[in-house]
Amino acid sequence: MARKPGIKILAVNYCATSGNYINGEESVSRIGLMPIAVPQGVKVNIKGNEVTVEGAKGKLVRVFHPDISIALKDGNLIVSRPSDNRNHRALHGLSRSLLANMVEGVTKGFEKVLELSGVGYRAQKAGNKVSLQIGFSHPVEYTPPAGIEIAVDGTNRLRISGVDKEVVGETAAQIRAIRPVDSYKGKGVKYAGERLRLKPGKAGKAALKG
Repeated sequence: MARKPGIKILAVNYCATSGNYINGEESVSRIGLMPIAVPQGVKVNIKGNEVTVEGAKGKLVRVFHPDISIALKDGNLIVSRPSDNRNHRALHGLSRSLLANMVEGVTKGFEKVLELSGVGYRAQKAGNKVSLQIGFSHPVEYTPPAGIEIAVDGTNRLRISGVDKEVVGETAAQIRAIRPVDSYKGKGVKYAGERLRLKPGKAGKAALKG
């Protein structure tokens, strides 16, 4: 729906409990209120605002904001906030998401897949390191951070896995940044399934004008 200049749209939510409509400032964090089920075999230790989660895949420790309370009740992790002000609502949903990622990470783990696209582009494991031939005059060696495993599928596909979602994503981003995808030919390192918008070269521009 097109919005006219000068008109402000206010998001309105309906509260089924009270039967009243409440605006966005008064609404509660739906994500933050959702309990996190702790799978069997996963150990959770809470010391103040420090939470340790240990499972089959590994162990994660995170210190949360002191205003956010985390409790383990009946096999579920419950996240709560002291007030409904904007900052606490934001922390509520964020803390719950981070905690859920910790539980998922130690049980299932996380993975990012990268593809090398280009003539002669290839990857090879060298101990714990990965050697990348990606168009430079020399191979580029990358050493993953602790807790990250990089597997090579074939010659041009990397699987980055680990228990910490943030570290997995950061590692994939660092490798991708070594040789970003070329805007014209699509050569470089990209995420699997990533859609590329290639620019037309000079010949393509001439054909479009003609």
